[in-house]
Amino acid sequence: MKQEIRDFAAAILIDTAGCLLLQLRDEVPGIVHPGKIALFGGRREPAESPLECIVREVAEEIGYKGSAADFQFFVSLNGADPEKIAKRLCGEVFVARNIPSSDLVVSEGKLVAIHPTELDKFRAEMTPLTLVALEAFLGGSAPLA
Repeated sequence: MKQEIRDFAAAILIDTAGCLLLQLRDEVPGIVHPGKIALFGGRREPAESPLECIVREVAEEIGYKGSAADFQFFVSLNGADPEKIAKRLCGEVFVARNIPSSDLVVSEGKLVAIHPTELDKFRAEMTPLTLVALEAFLGGSAPLA
């Protein structure tokens, strides 16, 4: 049975060279979107704010020990789940810039660095939610660096 609400936080991470840092998800049975490219982030724990969630998730997934001040709120995504994991999604996307990619230790999946001008080449490999967030971000006035 499909869960009612998918409550999450995700991050658009930009390294010091202006590349988007994304996660190539593992090819593991039972995970959502195996082998697809996604934003880093995950499910919120009870009593955890979206900001606390993304700071924790990014530290767990890539070893980036940023503080809450390093993550800028970008957008809330509320509505029908485009990935059909739940009936609805309720999440927040944050942006963190100037991430030193050479210092990262990825514990889930593989790190993929994509320059925004190369994004179209990877579109078919990305999760629907990743595409929605990146298109909103890159279509806006937010500078990468």
